[in-house]
Amino acid sequence: MSVLVGKTAPDFTATAVMGDNSFNDKFTLSEVLKGKYGVLFFYPLDFTFVCPSEILAFEHRLKEFHSRNVEVISVSIDSHFSHLAWKNTPVEKGGLGHVNFPMVADLTKSISRDYDVLIGDKLALRGSFLIDKNRIVRHQVINDLPLGRNVDEMLRMVDALQYTEQHGEVCPAGWQKGKPAMKASTEGVADYLAKHAKEL
Repeated sequence: MSVLVGKTAPDFTATAVMGDNSFNDKFTLSEVLKGKYGVLFFYPLDFTFVCPSEILAFEHRLKEFHSRNVEVISVSIDSHFSHLAWKNTPVEKGGLGHVNFPMVADLTKSISRDYDVLIGDKLALRGSFLIDKNRIVRHQVINDLPLGRNVDEMLRMVDALQYTEQHGEVCPAGWQKGKPAMKASTEGVADYLAKHAKEL
């Protein structure tokens, strides 16, 4: 499994189902993320089980991501027609209903392969990638098929990244927006631990 953290996120152009259900056959990651952060997440297949819960979790928090200048993009090996059919299936029947972020069709499996989440040359693991405004991957997590991801944790990582960029401090274990961070020095860690070690 490749570690992409610290590397440029592989670019791609593919067909995506957009928030208004139109097809964009020239959806290009580098164009969409110009001046923005990105959360790119892979899921195995449309019309499956854990996947709709994750997609809806991202949808329910989409305003939170957008308020942080983050574009959310999903990818699976299904066709754009399958994505659209799933969006047109009501939630109470196992569908997605209206989803406002792009759903990319990776029929050739080249995107999943480039991000090294493809297993058995068949489908993608639950890979999540946080990409900064310079298109550098800053965080990645890969879940096996039966293990649903924590979307709130991705929001926390966005907050941590943006905090470190703005303030130059580092974020300790379990850091939450509004909580103290630490200076990246011997004195900084000693000061932080003296005050907060018991909370960890």
